[in-house]
Amino acid sequence: MKTLFLSMLTMCCFLSGVAQLKTGDITIIPEPLLLNPMPGSFVVNEQSAIQYSGKGAEKTAAFLNEYLQRNYHFKLSATTATTSKQAAQPIIKIVEASTGKPEGYILEVNTGRVYLQGDAPGLCYGLQTLIQLFPVNKHLTPATDTVKQDPYNGSIHLPGVKIQDYPRFAYRGMMLDVSRHFFPPAAIKQFIDMMVLYKFNRFHWHLTDDQGWRIEIKKYPRLQEIASVRKETIVGHHRRSTTYDGKPYGGYYTQEEVRDIVKYAAERHITIIPEIEMPGHSQAVLTAYPSFGNTKGPYEVRTTWGISKDVLNPVNDSVFTFMQDVLTEVIDLFPSQYIHIGGDECLKDRWKESAEVQRMIRRLGLKDEHALQSYFIQRIEKFVNSKGRTIIGWDEILEGGLAANATVMSWRGEDGGIAAAKQRHNVIMSPNTYLYFDYTQGQPATEPLNAAAYLPLKTAYNYEPLPPSLTPAEQRYIKGVQGNIWTEFIPDQAMLDYMVWPRALALSEIAWAQPAKKNYDRFLQKLPLELARMDYAGVNFRIPEPVGLESKVVTTSTVTVHLKPPVKGSMVYYTLNGTQPTVRSHPLTRAFTVYVPEDSAATVRCIVVLPNGRISPVYSATYVHKPFLPAISTKQGNKGIHFSLVKTPPATARQLPAKGDSTGTLPAIDIRPVPSKEFGITFTGLIKIPADDLYECHLNSDDGAILSIDDQIIVDNDGPHDLQDRSGFVPLRKGLHRIKVQYFNTGTGAWLDAGIYRDREKLNPAEVLYTGQ
Repeated sequence: MKTLFLSMLTMCCFLSGVAQLKTGDITIIPEPLLLNPMPGSFVVNEQSAIQYSGKGAEKTAAFLNEYLQRNYHFKLSATTATTSKQAAQPIIKIVEASTGKPEGYILEVNTGRVYLQGDAPGLCYGLQTLIQLFPVNKHLTPATDTVKQDPYNGSIHLPGVKIQDYPRFAYRGMMLDVSRHFFPPAAIKQFIDMMVLYKFNRFHWHLTDDQGWRIEIKKYPRLQEIASVRKETIVGHHRRSTTYDGKPYGGYYTQEEVRDIVKYAAERHITIIPEIEMPGHSQAVLTAYPSFGNTKGPYEVRTTWGISKDVLNPVNDSVFTFMQDVLTEVIDLFPSQYIHIGGDECLKDRWKESAEVQRMIRRLGLKDEHALQSYFIQRIEKFVNSKGRTIIGWDEILEGGLAANATVMSWRGEDGGIAAAKQRHNVIMSPNTYLYFDYTQGQPATEPLNAAAYLPLKTAYNYEPLPPSLTPAEQRYIKGVQGNIWTEFIPDQAMLDYMVWPRALALSEIAWAQPAKKNYDRFLQKLPLELARMDYAGVNFRIPEPVGLESKVVTTSTVTVHLKPPVKGSMVYYTLNGTQPTVRSHPLTRAFTVYVPEDSAATVRCIVVLPNGRISPVYSATYVHKPFLPAISTKQGNKGIHFSLVKTPPATARQLPAKGDSTGTLPAIDIRPVPSKEFGITFTGLIKIPADDLYECHLNSDDGAILSIDDQIIVDNDGPHDLQDRSGFVPLRKGLHRIKVQYFNTGTGAWLDAGIYRDREKLNPAEVLYTGQ
């Protein structure tokens, strides 16, 4: 397979010369620790040569030469480095030697010499930086074209630069779920290629779940024969659809394929962490081996998304024998120190209903079903430890107690990670609020079907993995970060690319760059060139909004809008009259003026068109010419928000009574603690606005909801309906404001996600919501 690791440089052009550059002219993602432009440039051509020292350097030289041979039909002579005499021709010298920091590297480019030093992983990452020094060829035929062109015309000029670099976190991960939708080995290798380009080093492979088992286990052949295939798949969103496609869906990786992929990743310094879910998310297992369940079944591989009540039965000792046998084969395939055992979203219904499970709880002296899950996890952990490995699990494994050497992956926000760090457990931060890349990236009306919650690029970029609520000693237990890609709504490679990139570029900078080096405006300046590389490589990334397209409050009846294309070589087309833009609309050639009447608003709508013709969704910015709502004078009270719950919901949210059947306080606007299916709830309290600005309020709900600030309705999403997102803008002064959210649900599918955003970054409920007095 022609991998992206080797083929990304087909996007690069050969220039006749490179002028002295400024620091801002050299763009690397993730941002290096130290980057200083140097005089001169280095010419790569057939007269250049490679000298290497060390096995890691030899491998790096081989990757570089393989790329040159594949793409430019020549390679450089590669020999062991010597110090006896300086070579006459231009030299790329690659030296395996520590820089004093694990995975660190030093890269120097000047006239006649490229010098790259680092340990073996550091050399790999230094090569990725070197790749980004090659300029994108705006004349190069994109990978989507059928006619291929050879861009080689004699020489490549690399800009003079000195870079010293090493990562902030040791664990820099991406997780891919292959249970909901299966991705063949070639797609997995491409995913790994993209990871290494941006200096990720952990690939978390989610191999099993209710919707399919995806790895061959020789001792239990029914797993690949039966548990790997579901009879059909739900069409549309599972919260509102009852339609299925009627087509069997399946796939699994043979052990031979797994070994090949593990080796492929290891050569690129990526460790693969396998996940085998337990005791929940196991309906596919029960379909193959029904005796492992709490009921007699019958079971089937789950055909819809969501969580199954059917879980593994801890009373049955054969369950533990089965899991140990499976893990024995898995451990043999994966050399990773970590073995992921899931542990999340294990519904306890079947355990509560089972007389034998309840007897087991009493016999073991356990408090409840949560403690029973802890017993299950700890029993598995002892086995994994006996094999010389360590378990890692989702933050639910904290419930009921956890062994000291287990690592926690915090996904339900940051709370699990904070609790684990305080208990001196190692933590990988992977909060859904910042790093779930299956969430929507823009306005839901113009985005493909997805998991619905709103996670724009800026929110992802601005995530800080070390919570300030932890002491410096506790923060040391935070070992890294990971982005997660759940694939319920990601059926193929094109959609995977769309949901992952460019948000994973933001994550690469979170994971690698030192906090002082992170800057969102600088990141946006770097993005157009890097996305152009992806475009030429055929990566179907989501085309970002034009740079500068931001809703804002204006104080005059005209505003001058300055926009820039988000991808190098792309074009922007816009409208000002409310119509949908097309390639026949106004082309962006210069700044333009928008008329905004007093006490009103105006909207700019635009599209981005890439050089290969791919067109973005419609993007918009609203300019509001209205007075700010003033802050109110009151005491903020405690953190959190009041709720008032009614058991019998009215027909609309606006009909909710002032007094409910029960009241209380919650940390955030959240209906997950509500156990019933049909209900109405009103949240009231105060929101602390950090600065005078325009705020965008979102309500994503099934059924109806209303969001009001200072008694003004900002978002009206009322009435019985399926899941839908609506938004509204309001100018707010810094300080406290009253907030009220009303919501009702009838039938199944209760869902409420309320968020307030400032410049596409969500305000953290834990920092801004108060009960008032």
